[in-house]
Amino acid sequence: MFKANLTFSSSQSYCRTRRSVERLDSSERAPDETRAVSHQPPVARISRLFFIDNLRVLLIVLVVIHHLAITYGAVGSWYYQDPAKDALTSALLTIVTATNQAFFLGFFFMISAYFVPESCDRKGAGPFLRDRLLRLGIPLLVYDIIIDPFVVFMAGGFQGSYWTFYSNALLTMSGIGQGPSWFLEALLYFVIGYALWRVFRNTRSSPRIETGYDNPVDNRGRRPYPAYWQMLAYVSGLATADFLIRLQLPINWDFQLLNFQFPFFPQYISMFAIGIIAYRRGWFTKVPDSMGKSWSIVAIASISLFPVLAIAGGAVDHIEYFEGGVHWQALAYALWEAVVAVAMITSLLVLFRRRFNTQGRVRKFLSANAYAVYIIHPIIVVGVGFGLHTVAVYPLLKFVVGVIIAVPACFGLAGLIQTIPFAKRIL
Repeated sequence: MFKANLTFSSSQSYCRTRRSVERLDSSERAPDETRAVSHQPPVARISRLFFIDNLRVLLIVLVVIHHLAITYGAVGSWYYQDPAKDALTSALLTIVTATNQAFFLGFFFMISAYFVPESCDRKGAGPFLRDRLLRLGIPLLVYDIIIDPFVVFMAGGFQGSYWTFYSNALLTMSGIGQGPSWFLEALLYFVIGYALWRVFRNTRSSPRIETGYDNPVDNRGRRPYPAYWQMLAYVSGLATADFLIRLQLPINWDFQLLNFQFPFFPQYISMFAIGIIAYRRGWFTKVPDSMGKSWSIVAIASISLFPVLAIAGGAVDHIEYFEGGVHWQALAYALWEAVVAVAMITSLLVLFRRRFNTQGRVRKFLSANAYAVYIIHPIIVVGVGFGLHTVAVYPLLKFVVGVIIAVPACFGLAGLIQTIPFAKRIL
């Protein structure tokens, strides 16, 4: 679902460079000379993709909302769940979590991958890997060894001696990537795989060439963004892959040693690969506005159809039919997820590029602390959930109150953590 690379690269990772060439007046060149020079890369231009910064903030806020939704009744697993249950609240919040799950983690992997090639180009595979081991590995260890045991202790009601609990937790730890830190672990494996692939190829790829938002083809004759039929082919392929893997590994199955839910990994792996390709071809800045509008309509329609799919498929009595196996519900759900993923990602890229491609002090602060929020948000979410468990109000209202408290608190705590020496180097 980081500045260490996901979505969370360093500020340098947002710079895109191109080799500069001397441009002579065409009137002073011979025809052959002109043609030869025209194939040289254009003048370097360095810019920052503020809309990607702002998208990361939105996705991080959705992570906080997602886990609060599970706290107050949505289908899913989390450290703490409020004892008060309500059918309507659970149904509405499950729509929220199902929509989030369909796209936001894949989007995280895509954004992370988008800045991987530039960083590897600039640093080389070795230094690039050392940087990622620092920025992903240290937060992963900190979360598993320090944050996760404390959150579990808090969710249990602070019963007994914490140090006794802590020592038992370390001795009985069944794997790495506890809680949300599985994402850091998976991203680390993905970037290691990319770096090894680059070493195997033994070549440094040339920087991508960008021609602007409105150019239908780049200077190599390729479309700057996939056509509709290609996107629909991806949707079909992803839905098929999800359905097939869930025949044996249904949703909620996880490999405990790594804490990976492999039923969702076809999307994560493919989105990471798409992010790599997207960087080389500049796709993030070239999604046609018309395509963004079209997919936004598809996104709204698909999300609106989710209750119909759930009711028609008997989700109340047989939710396991949606999770996997030879059931039409499993195939329909896999297709729904794939459609929502492509529709939401495409429409959000266009929306944020057009409307949210600037940063003031507030957005800059939120962006700078997004990675830290991802790592520490369980402390706040579980703390808010446990602190409000005795408040006798309607669960949906309690969820809204929890969001209002938790989101600012997460960014506030992240800002304080950034003041710790060396924290900014990692976060």
